[in-house]
Amino acid sequence: MSAKLNVLEFSNPSIRTLHVSWIAFFITFMIWFSHAPLLAFIKEAFDLSSQQVKALLILNVALTIPSRIVVGMLVDKVGPRIVFSLLLMSASFLCWGFAFATSYEMLALFRFLCGFVGAGFVIGIRLVGEWFPAKQVGIAEGIYGGWGNFGSAAAAMTLPTLAMLFGGEDGWRYAIACCGALAFVYSFVFYRFARNTPKGATYFKPKRSGGLEVTSKTDLYFYLAMNVPMYIALTVLTWKLSPANIGLLSELSTNTLYVILALLFIVQTQQIWKVNKQHLDEGVPELEKYKFKQVAILNWAYFVTFGSELAVVSMLPLFFMDTFELNAVTAGLLASGFAFMNLVARPGGGWLSDRMGRKKTLSVLIAALSVGYLVLSQIDSLWLIPLAVIATMCCSFFVQAGEGAVFAMVPLVKRRMTGQVAGMTGAYGNVGGVTFLTVLSFVDTPSFFMVIAACAALCFILVQFLDEPSGHTSEVMPDGSVELIEIA
Repeated sequence: MSAKLNVLEFSNPSIRTLHVSWIAFFITFMIWFSHAPLLAFIKEAFDLSSQQVKALLILNVALTIPSRIVVGMLVDKVGPRIVFSLLLMSASFLCWGFAFATSYEMLALFRFLCGFVGAGFVIGIRLVGEWFPAKQVGIAEGIYGGWGNFGSAAAAMTLPTLAMLFGGEDGWRYAIACCGALAFVYSFVFYRFARNTPKGATYFKPKRSGGLEVTSKTDLYFYLAMNVPMYIALTVLTWKLSPANIGLLSELSTNTLYVILALLFIVQTQQIWKVNKQHLDEGVPELEKYKFKQVAILNWAYFVTFGSELAVVSMLPLFFMDTFELNAVTAGLLASGFAFMNLVARPGGGWLSDRMGRKKTLSVLIAALSVGYLVLSQIDSLWLIPLAVIATMCCSFFVQAGEGAVFAMVPLVKRRMTGQVAGMTGAYGNVGGVTFLTVLSFVDTPSFFMVIAACAALCFILVQFLDEPSGHTSEVMPDGSVELIEIA
């Protein structure tokens, strides 16, 4: 089948599924970032300090790290149709809880819980991967990711206006509540029109649940080691909320969370060991083997790409304000170009992967974004503003095209575990965001950009150890027969 894909071919069930999927993802991102453009209203309504506002921003990403792992497991076990429908419905109630909070404590709790909504991205990766062949999966996943991701920009563009249209001191509440209503209605629409697989196709499920199945003992230890950075990121987030930093948590609450994270790490490690020990002792058939290094390298690639996007989108408006002495509105408008590139860049990265090869495309894009961040580190007040904006958007293109290239490979690792692979890779994107924002709190802006460039350069070296997907992967049918799935 050709790599060309006509998004207007609505008679094609695969195209309809793609549209149903990215709209669901779009809505979840609107809810996840619905607070950001309305922070001025929220700050005034609750008389919040700057530290309390920062705490809300941190809380918004905290739960997304573990929830992407959990949701990835659920998708592989239950199927995208049910999981996405339930997530959308749950998102509506969490959104309403935040919109109509009556105290800062309620506001903080529901913003923390809204981080769960950010896991919606993982669900569609598996769904789209089921509906498109290898030669089209890159651009299909790119469209899904890029157009869905635009939900955050859509929230920034529409919610302040909607709040003013509602008017009054509660206008912001009704604007956010509208996002919840949209998710509630669409949960039924998604369930009505989405299907896990094309008619007659098999939805392959993991043999065991509770952790990713690996196919060698070396890969098992590798997998266990790759879980450590996620818990480090959660520990850093807890520290940021502790009395030693923002001060949202008490000393007792902070220490309790540290203990809970340690216990969760121990429990997850035991679960991963339990899931893999028996089938590794028995021996894994050659046809079912895959290399975990593929997953690990894609994780680090998403750490650099989406992780840096999360961090840069958070700080770029202020960077333009301080560097060029602009007002908040102008700076926000100029900085929005970084997020706008998602519409074309992420599908572009997927399309290039389909055409040029997965490894080659990812290598070029990671190298280019490293150079892009080096250029951004040189921006100062002597630059012409249009030139600074162009440099920002060029860097953004490579960052988001790199994200598209990462997820052009994710569905080709192991079909029955695509949800879990996508969940872990997505979680690493959030780990990257936490890491780079933490770095920003200790260094100046040029150094911040240079740190990201250095990380990207190291990632470029890692990408060279990827194996280009080729030939077929195999999955065992319920009746014991083997089905070969083309991956190149």
